[in-house]
Amino acid sequence: MEQAIIEGVVRLLEDGVSLTELSIERIARTAGVGKATIYRRWDGKEALFVDVLSVFEEPDPELPGTSVRDDLVVILEGLRRRGLTMRSSALLHNVFAQMKALPKLWDAYHSTVIEPRRRTMVEVLRRGMAEGVLRTDVDIEMANDLFVGPMLLRTVMRPDAPLDDDLAERIVDTVLEGLRPQTS
Repeated sequence: MEQAIIEGVVRLLEDGVSLTELSIERIARTAGVGKATIYRRWDGKEALFVDVLSVFEEPDPELPGTSVRDDLVVILEGLRRRGLTMRSSALLHNVFAQMKALPKLWDAYHSTVIEPRRRTMVEVLRRGMAEGVLRTDVDIEMANDLFVGPMLLRTVMRPDAPLDDDLAERIVDTVLEGLRPQTS
């Protein structure tokens, strides 16, 4: 049943229906279920749309835990792959563009998808400080932005920029070099 509902939303989006035009009633009709069936699983359109978007995303990769550098590379490689998926999917690109104009949907996506990824990154960076890989005086939020920012810039703001296979490693190595404890 859940799959039929998600496929119904995707079908409507593929047919050009905008997020703002989608109603629970229209989704239910397309999926061949009653509105109550949808509301039993999701408390509203925002929660349903977040689940629809998750269908398109690869699950977050398991961090190897072998080193802070390796974990950072795996996190950024996940962002690079999502960027490649976004570039190749006109539907996904369109949905994300519309989503930013819908604050409740954007907030739901942010709290269920973006924020957990950010917490993972911050945990790895804190571990880096504890292990002496990063200076302890580094602003953790700024460090997060320094690692993630270049990948997001290339995947979202510059769709023409190359997303080379070694991009995650190059970003991590460059930023780590600048945040390393100074040896005297």
